[in-house]
This record gives sequence, C-alpha cells and structure tokens, in this order.
Amino acid sequence: MFAEERRDKILSKIKSSRRVFAKELADEFQVSIDTIRRDLTMMEEEGLLKRTHGGAVSLSKVRRFPMDDKIRYSEGTEHQNAVAKLAAAYIEQGDTVFIGGASIHYILLKYLPIDRDYTVITNSLIIAEKLKNHGNIETYIVCGKIEREEGIVDPLATEFIRTLRIDKAFLTGGGISAKHGLSSSTPEGAIFQRAVAEVSRQKVCLANFDKVGTEFFARTIDLRQLDVLITDWEAPDEELKKIQQTGVKVLVAYEND
Repeated sequence: MFAEERRDKILSKIKSSRRVFAKELADEFQVSIDTIRRDLTMMEEEGLLKRTHGGAVSLSKVRRFPMDDKIRYSEGTEHQNAVAKLAAAYIEQGDTVFIGGASIHYILLKYLPIDRDYTVITNSLIIAEKLKNHGNIETYIVCGKIEREEGIVDPLATEFIRTLRIDKAFLTGGGISAKHGLSSSTPEGAIFQRAVAEVSRQKVCLANFDKVGTEFFARTIDLRQLDVLITDWEAPDEELKKIQQTGVKVLVAYEND
C-alpha cells in the first residue's frame, strides 16, 4: 500500500470515529508505529487532524452545534473525569464559585467536596437542579432567557453576573490556544463567560486534551486573564509550553490521580 493511500484510509477512519490510535493503525496497515507517527505528523501539518500522545483526533470546526443531552450530561470520558476531579480540589471553605452548564461542569458535580460549606453560582437549570439538595452548598442561578445549549447567557444574564463578586470561576469553551486564548462556538457564550471572568478573583479553565491548541469562533478571554489551566495527560506538550510561557499555571490531570 502506498503512503498516500494509507493516509486516505486514516483520514476516513478519523472522520467516522473522530479518533484513531497509532498502535492500532500500525497493526492494521502492517507498518511500524514510527511510520504511522510520521503519517499523522504530516497530516496535522496539512490541517487534516490533530495529533495526541497516542494517536490523533478529528480537527474541530470553529463552530460546534448543539450536543445531544444524552452525551452532554453523561458520565464523561476518563480524560474529563480526571480534569474534573483535580478541579474540585480547588474549592475551599467559604468560597463562591461559578460552575457553568458545559459537559465538564456536569462531571465536576460528582467530585464537589461535601466536607466544607461554599456557594455556587450557575447559569444552568440542570446544574442548579442537581445542587439543590446539597446541604453544604448554597446555590444561586443567574436570571435571563433560557437557552438549551449554553444555559442562560443573554444580556440580562450578563448584566446580572456583573453585580456579583466570585472567588473562583471554572471556565471552559470549545478550545484554548496560546495564540487565540480561550474561545467559544458562539459570541453570546463568549460574552457571558468574559463577564464571569471580569468579576472573578481566580479564573480556572477546564479543558481536556482535544480542546488544547484548538481555536473556536468567538474569543472569550486572553490567556493573560487566565490563572490556571487544568488539562489531561494527552494534551500536546508543545502547546502547553506555549501557554505556560504566557504566565498561566498548567496542571495535568492523570487517570489514576
């Protein structure tokens, strides 16, 4: 099989399954794993995919359309769970924290501390519903027009959040890169999260590996405004180094931590 034919087959696989593993590809095509890595590197340089430690994932578009709730509000991947578990350790006694309505925020709920009292501000009805019976958590929900995908992010919600002061904001988005900062698939979501960042003492970004090095439609905040990035073990090292050079503290979560 010629190299071009092999790369075409790899591209077809990644389009259908959204992720491939170098070892599995090497076994399937009966070539060395170094050959596959060179294929993946070349394809990344051509803008066809995004490399990871173990293989590659499909390249994200700058817009992401609404995700099915069964996927959005699920148990999450091992990468998301590792990031969420590490993030929860940041919550201290007496804190006021912002938790949005993204899938990583839903997973974060599993790891919220129960041995201390704190306040949660959310713009998600689902997150608020999950928190209402937690005796150690005082929950406030942002007011405004309800949107299924991003929670409450309209101008009323943005004005309301600006009246508050928050200790720690757990931010996320479609992507984060050294060049473009934190970004979102919609301007409305980006504007709302920017307002959250403005009233928060500490900004913590939760981004599993496939978001790192990715740029989405609307910029949320520059990296200079971000304090901490929590990602996982498959995030690209080169991009993490560039992000660290901007002054952001980078924490890498591992599956067994």
